[in-house]
Amino acid sequence: MNKDLNERLFEFAVAVLKFLPNLPKTAEFNVIKYQLAKSSTSSGANYEEAQAGSSKADFNNKVRISLREMRESNYWLRVISAILTDIKSTEQVNFLITESDELKNILCVIVTKTNKK
Repeated sequence: MNKDLNERLFEFAVAVLKFLPNLPKTAEFNVIKYQLAKSSTSSGANYEEAQAGSSKADFNNKVRISLREMRESNYWLRVISAILTDIKSTEQVNFLITESDELKNILCVIVTKTNKK
């Protein structure tokens, strides 16, 4: 069963926000947490906005922003994965990396198809 993309993006953002409190409370991680919270929620918000785009160009622009934000989310998750040692957090971050990869690929296909039309 395929979940609606809006719902997957929403669930991804919620999962990231629930994951962030598990990270160390250091200055470095605080920067990463802030950036990841912004990018993970922005991706879904921009895709949601795209659904009410005033034109094809507006739709495409919002989806491109959504893709860019998902790429950033994936980046921050990979940074976290590279420096984490906690087993539980490692499993959580690996799940989020996989989900962000899949969402990134879906958004890329939408952008590519929209550009061809």
